[in-house]
Amino acid sequence: MKISYWSLVFSLLLCLFASGSLSIDNFHQAFPIIEPDPGHTKLRLSSDGLEAIRRIMTPIAAVAVIGPYRSGKSFLLNQLLSLSCYEGFGVGHMRDTKTKGIWVWGTPVELDVNGVNTSVFYLDTEGFESIGKSNVYDDRIFALATVLSSVLIYNLPETIREADISRLSFAVELAEEFYGRVKGQDFAFEPAKLLWLIQRDFLEGKSVQEMVHEALQHVPNNDGDKNIDQVNQIRESLAIMGGNSTAFSLPQPHLQRTKLCDMKDDQLDPVYVKRRQQLKELVASIIRPKIVQGKLLNGQDFVAFLEQILEALNKGEIPSTGSLVEVFNKGILERCLKRYSETMLNLTLPLTAQSLRDAHERSRGDAMKSFDEQHFGRNHAKRSFMQLEEEIDKAYKNVILANDYQSAKLCEALYVRCEDEMDQLQVLRLPSMAKFNAGLLQCNQSFEQECVGPSKEKYEQRMMKMLGKSKSQFIKDYNQRLFNWLVTFSLVMVVVGRFIIKFILIEMGAWILFIFLETYTRMFWSAESLYYNPVWHFTVATWETLVYSPILDLDRWAVPIGFVLLILVIYWRCYCKRKHGHWLLPLHSNSKGGPSRPRSD
Repeated sequence: MKISYWSLVFSLLLCLFASGSLSIDNFHQAFPIIEPDPGHTKLRLSSDGLEAIRRIMTPIAAVAVIGPYRSGKSFLLNQLLSLSCYEGFGVGHMRDTKTKGIWVWGTPVELDVNGVNTSVFYLDTEGFESIGKSNVYDDRIFALATVLSSVLIYNLPETIREADISRLSFAVELAEEFYGRVKGQDFAFEPAKLLWLIQRDFLEGKSVQEMVHEALQHVPNNDGDKNIDQVNQIRESLAIMGGNSTAFSLPQPHLQRTKLCDMKDDQLDPVYVKRRQQLKELVASIIRPKIVQGKLLNGQDFVAFLEQILEALNKGEIPSTGSLVEVFNKGILERCLKRYSETMLNLTLPLTAQSLRDAHERSRGDAMKSFDEQHFGRNHAKRSFMQLEEEIDKAYKNVILANDYQSAKLCEALYVRCEDEMDQLQVLRLPSMAKFNAGLLQCNQSFEQECVGPSKEKYEQRMMKMLGKSKSQFIKDYNQRLFNWLVTFSLVMVVVGRFIIKFILIEMGAWILFIFLETYTRMFWSAESLYYNPVWHFTVATWETLVYSPILDLDRWAVPIGFVLLILVIYWRCYCKRKHGHWLLPLHSNSKGGPSRPRSD
C-alpha cells in the first residue's frame, strides 16, 4: 500500500509537469499580449503572448484587424489563417465583445518577403464603441495596432461612416510625425499598409475604392464650423497615407451568421470563398517586415518596441502622438546629452570664458546634429529639441561653476605662491634691489601665464596691490638694512686687517669707513636724503654689482664662500708659513726664560 501510494503521487506530479510543458510548448493557440486593467482605462502586458513572440529569431511582421465590436474581426482572422472557430481566435455570438485587449496567434505564418524569411503574426483587437469602456481605452487599442502592425486592416460593416474617418486622426498624425520625411530616407519606422475592408451584403453600385475616395473628399464649410474644419484636416492629411491605402470589398459568407463556425467552405457563398482567397493574396503581397530606425525587428526587439509604446500610451490620460514621440526620443535625448557631457568633461579646466563658450557651442552643435539625425517625429519633436536644449543649458551651467571653481583655485594658489616669494625676498640676508625686482617680475609673469579663467581679473587686482605693497616695504627697509651691512662690513674688515692679514692700511681704511658711517652720515644725511645722495647711489650700485648678478647670487652663496675663504686663510696662515720655517701668528714669549734660553757671555 505504501509503495502504491508513493507511485500514485509520483504519477500525479509527472502528469502535472507534462501538462505544464505541453501548455508552454503548444503555441498553436491564441494568446493575449495586451490586457485591460480592472478599470478598463489603461493597458498592461500579458506574459504568455509575449513569450510566443519573444521566441522568434527571424524578422517579424504583424497583421492587425481593427474595427467596431461585433463586426466579425476574429472570424476574419480565422479565415485568413485557415482555422476553424474552435481552434483559432474565439468568436462570440453574443451582443457583448468577445476579445479583450489584443490577442496574437501563437504560431506565425512564414513568408518569403523580397528574399527575407519573415514570421507574420496576426493580431486580434478589442472592438470599438462597446459598452462599459471609455473612448480613451479605444484610442489606446487603436494606437497600439497602428504602430505595431505592418498591415492594418480596418474592418467596416456595410459602409464608411464619418466616425470611421475621424478615428483615423491618430494614424494620420503618426503618419505626419513618423513617415512624413523624404520618402525612403530617415524615417522612424515604416508605416503600416492601411487596408479598408468593407463587408457588405450587396455588390451593386459604387466600388469600395470609389466609396473610400468619396468619403475622403473635402467637405464644404461656408459657415466656418470648427468641427468640419477638423474633419477636413484629417481628410487632407490622409493623403500622406495615400500610397499605403488599399480598398477591398468582401461579401457576407452566408446569411445565417450565427452558424458560420459550423460551416465548411462548400457551404459558404462561392463568391465569398473566391474573394477571401484574393484577400489572402493581397495581404501577402503588401506585407513587409517591421523596421524601426532601419533595423529589422525580431521577437525580442518587437516585445521591447511594444513595451516602449505601451509606456507612452499609459503615460497620460489621453494617448497622443506627442507622448509617443517623447518616449521614442527619450533614449536618443539621453545619448545626445551624454555625448555633450562627456565632451565637456574631457576639457582641461580652467579655461577662459571665451574658450569655454566656444567648446560649449561645438559640443552643443554636435549633440543637436546627432539628435536631428536620429529623432522621431517632426512637429512634436520640437518639444524634445527644447528639452535637450534645456538639459544642455543645465549641464553647461554646471561646467561654468566647475570652471569658476578651478580658476579660483588655481589663481589663489599662484597668488599665495607669489605672496610667499615676496615675503622671502623681504628677509634676504644680503638685501638686493635687483634680486627683488627679478623675483617680482618672474612672479608677475608666471601669474599672467598660468592664471586663466574668469577669476583672473579679480586676482590680478589683488596681485597688483600685493606686489605694490611688497615693493614699497622692501624699498623702505632697503636703505637701512644696506647701511647696517656697511657698518658691519667695516667692523669685520677692522678685525681682518688687525688680526688676520695684519695689514695696517686695511685696518685704517675700515676704521675710517666705520667712523664716517657712524658720525658724518648721522650728522649731515637724513634718512630721506640718503636715498637721493650721489655718493649713496654709487655705494648702492657697487653693492648691487657685488651682491647679485645673473651669474652669482651672493645672498645664496655668501656663507659657503665665506667658509671656504676662512679655510684658505687659516691654511695659508698656519700651514704655508710653517712650511717656510717661521710663524706669522703672534707667539707668547716666556719672560722668565727657560732651559732652552741661550747663555750670554
